[in-house]
Amino acid sequence: MTATVPPAPPEGPIADVAGRVEFAPGATPADSRFVNDDLLPVPVAQRRWTTYNFAALWVGMAHNIPSWLLASGLVALGMDWKQAVFTIALANLIVLAPMLLTGHAGPKYGIPFPVLARASFGLRGANLPALIRAGVACAWFGIQTWIGGQGIFVLLGKIFGGWAEASKVGGQPWTLWVCFVLFWALELAIIYRGMEALRRFENWAAPFVIVGALVLLAWITMKAGGLGPLLDQPSKLGWGADFWPVFFPSLMGMIAFWSTLSLNIPDFTRFGAGQRAQIWGQTLGLPTTMTLFALLSVFVTSGSQAVYGVAVWDPVQLAAKTDNVFGLLFGLVTVLIATISVNIAANVVSPAYDLANLAPKLINFRRGALITGVVGVLIMPWKLTETPELYIFTWLGLVGGLLGTVAGILIADYWIIRRTVLDLAGLYTPGGRYWYTGGWNLRAVVSFVVGGLLAVGGSHSAEGKGPFPEDGLIPFLKPLADYGWAVGLAAALVLYVVLMLPTRARTA
Repeated sequence: MTATVPPAPPEGPIADVAGRVEFAPGATPADSRFVNDDLLPVPVAQRRWTTYNFAALWVGMAHNIPSWLLASGLVALGMDWKQAVFTIALANLIVLAPMLLTGHAGPKYGIPFPVLARASFGLRGANLPALIRAGVACAWFGIQTWIGGQGIFVLLGKIFGGWAEASKVGGQPWTLWVCFVLFWALELAIIYRGMEALRRFENWAAPFVIVGALVLLAWITMKAGGLGPLLDQPSKLGWGADFWPVFFPSLMGMIAFWSTLSLNIPDFTRFGAGQRAQIWGQTLGLPTTMTLFALLSVFVTSGSQAVYGVAVWDPVQLAAKTDNVFGLLFGLVTVLIATISVNIAANVVSPAYDLANLAPKLINFRRGALITGVVGVLIMPWKLTETPELYIFTWLGLVGGLLGTVAGILIADYWIIRRTVLDLAGLYTPGGRYWYTGGWNLRAVVSFVVGGLLAVGGSHSAEGKGPFPEDGLIPFLKPLADYGWAVGLAAALVLYVVLMLPTRARTA
């Protein structure tokens, strides 16, 4: 039985002078299996995020412990600091492009990522990319929450002493589990208050975290009497034949770090005051922040090598080396704010909407956030960060390949097939323009399967370094595995356009 949707007034959805579209009064679909208040378009009057809001969002998300450790992972693979920073900078310039392309639908239509995906995958089919994105976010939520909990544990242990010697539960001191649970609860408490609370939090968290990173740099520079010897260390790979086999999979891994947000960035841009705000905010916020943060991590670590005789890449471990209580407290607060800032924005917002899209009548944004918190703990994904090979090549490479495929389909559908013109009411209407075959666009599914197979089918691991066969899951696809994100995006985009062009007159 198909749910009924009240007919829209003759004028249907309306657009303002800036081209932002919203439902006319009384035209909102109200009785549908595909509607709840969190999935409906944000009214134009409530789309008020500015360039600063988007830039602050990215500063807050980029300044976190895993992104600080990206440079260390590349150095551990044999790069020098210049090669590592170059790789990170280039990756973030590349991933900015799909970020801006998919983000365009947010300010224009006020819709979140899973609703945008309905245009290409169908009203039911959109759950496929949404749940993949949600699963990745849950894993990242677990990683970030565990890292944040460890940071609190280490710094509080320095202040109070004796925490590390506490009796163990599940192989870890019970005090560590307490820190982990408290940090987890604090994150969910903030996001439970909604997106406006997140915007206010990011506005002041971003400058605070920047100050914290600069204070750490100033402190270690003074102790070292300079920036230390790490900056003089040559690359173990050079710039020749040994460099490129490491560079390309590393570049794809760095792209994959934010490829998640390149899909669900409409979850944020839907609150944007206009295209200018999201374009300039993201451009000023993402590549510049990630590059500067990589430089900061290299400079601070180089100073630590001069002071302690060993490179200390983990900022929490480095902050814990001070005996000053005020310094420890400042480090503790910085770690708290930095980790919360990225985790609730990057890893809770998306699955909250994605799960709401799965069952709109049962799950709203807040319930989706709570489910994310529970799943993120149960799957215990923090082991993925144990080695650079596992973290960069296996986890980030695999994720990047699959999400790049989805990005290719979204971009092809929105920009090439529909030329940014969507039937807003149809995105919520069973049996409408985006219903396709029983709610599934089989052309999008085929494009996803083929693109995903090409992107990750050749996944391989060095002997004893990962879960994949040394010759690749599908040996003849092994040469493509190092370029997974790019292969997935390009293959899915081209195939989707080829399959959809004959139907363009009916779908536009």
